Amino acid sequence: MELSCMMTSEKSSKTKRLLHNPLKNRLHIFIHNPLLPTRKTMHIENVDEIKQLEQSLEKLLTHKNGRAAFHVFLKTQFCEENLEFWQACEEFKSITSLKKLARKATRIYNEFIQNDSPKEVNVDFYTRDTIAQNLHQPSPFCFDSAQKKVYSLMENDAYPRFIQSDFFKDLQSDRRSMWKHKRA
Repeated sequence: MELSCMMTSEKSSKTKRLLHNPLKNRLHIFIHNPLLPTRKTMHIENVDEIKQLEQSLEKLLTHKNGRAAFHVFLKTQFCEENLEFWQACEEFKSITSLKKLARKATRIYNEFIQNDSPKEVNVDFYTRDTIAQNLHQPSPFCFDSAQKKVYSLMENDAYPRFIQSDFFKDLQSDRRSMWKHKRA
């Protein structure tokens, strides 16, 4: 009876370590990363720009300061890895050197795709496995399916929450009040 309790305890302990490993990695990254800009340091020119950011995730991602504001919001939601992965894929597609492409593909895989990676994104087993196989001869499009899934996740979940958040409403009210003062 004692032996079975010890084995159960060991299994339980091992399971806990495996389950909490990604959390520890994310906590380590959160603690050791320099602070991101706060809402006060975001510079969005005018009310029209804010309205453009509300139209779609695509428009938000093409706006440098809008993307930065979205990243700060995602960090507060503990899901900034989605945007970081999307950005890494965009940079990856522009690489022309095969040697650099292979290094960057391995880096992206190790950081975002591999199980228990520090910033693991939520993709299914099939996508993860396909990417692992493509690493032998990476192409600029080897992360496309994962990038589309992560984009869809941001578009249908994180982006609507961002637009409805107090963070975004504060950005809107700050810009509107500044705009009124400039016109007066």
